[in-house]
Amino acid sequence: MSIITKTADLAAVCKRLARFDFVTVDTEFMRETTYWPKLCVIQMASPEEAVIIDALSPDLDLLPFFELMKNEEVIKVFHAARQDIEIVFHLGGLVPHPVFDTQVAAMVCGFGDSISYDQLVQRVTGARLDKSSRFTDWSRRPLTARQQEYALADVTHLRDVFKSLAARLEKQGRTEWVREEMEILTSPTTYQMDPGSAWKRLKMRVRKPIELAVLQEVAAWREREAQSRDVPRGRVIKDDAIYEIAQQQPATAAALGQLRTIPKGFERSRAAEDILAAVDRAMATPKDALPRVPKARPATNGSGAAVDLLKVLLKMTSENHGVAAKVIATVDDLEAIASDDQADVPALQGWRRELFGDKALKLKRGDMALAVRRNQVIAIDESGGNRGSPR
Repeated sequence: MSIITKTADLAAVCKRLARFDFVTVDTEFMRETTYWPKLCVIQMASPEEAVIIDALSPDLDLLPFFELMKNEEVIKVFHAARQDIEIVFHLGGLVPHPVFDTQVAAMVCGFGDSISYDQLVQRVTGARLDKSSRFTDWSRRPLTARQQEYALADVTHLRDVFKSLAARLEKQGRTEWVREEMEILTSPTTYQMDPGSAWKRLKMRVRKPIELAVLQEVAAWREREAQSRDVPRGRVIKDDAIYEIAQQQPATAAALGQLRTIPKGFERSRAAEDILAAVDRAMATPKDALPRVPKARPATNGSGAAVDLLKVLLKMTSENHGVAAKVIATVDDLEAIASDDQADVPALQGWRRELFGDKALKLKRGDMALAVRRNQVIAIDESGGNRGSPR
């Protein structure tokens, strides 16, 4: 197996791959010591060939690959596509389109929640994959024979998985369901790293608006710093330090240095000056402009029991229709529906509403009941008929 290391060879390969309706794609990358993923290897396959691309080769320009990724005539097939697409977005400034994510399709086809690639391959094709090279150092050269074999298996078996899932979706009339899911996956906003939203990654350990204001400012500074230095967030400053800074609001370097989570001597660094400036900006926020601390959704009378009942309905719907519960509705969806018939949640939109949402509202209003018959849960409507009968 030859590995592509030159731009001319990559261009020729991409030209051949572009003749087909779909290509399967996967990437191998390193991220332990960087903020942005370091792309090391790209694997692609058409129905006729499979290739490995050395993304670290100094003689390689990835432009032909990016051109293929935005070719609207070719479906790009990934498994668990988000991280792969993030890499393409960061390096190429584009989101691959159209895209088919076999992990999402598998959930719609009843293979359970977030099934792994090797499990899906085994269930669809019967093949068992050797995953021992998964966590090897993909930046080292030359690639070993085992690494190459592993890399190719990630796209060659994906061809058969794609064909099988696409046929199932077509037969079940669910192709459009997956297409709707791909709209979120292929939205550029999904991959834009906004420092102003970095605080949302943190657990809510603050109770006061001023504490949240400090947390937001410091988290945004850390995100910008991590991006500019291309290091993991924790290399800049730990989460625990951000929580303590938000609670203590140090105004001086000496006060910052007294915090338990701040390393010795850190208060004399440029980063410490930036943190103190961030704290100062937050402290200067007018009282009426301070952010509101997110609160847990208040429970209305009986909503806890209503959510539990909706969970039973969701499980019944998932089993009867062979669709993973996770892709139909989340716990947040159920809590929102229990509190508001007009809740703006995915479970009350599109195919999810037809499959589950309308029944959830009927159950909540008392127009539908759940019962157990022959050890299975069934739904009984107000006229005495039943839905979701045991098969």
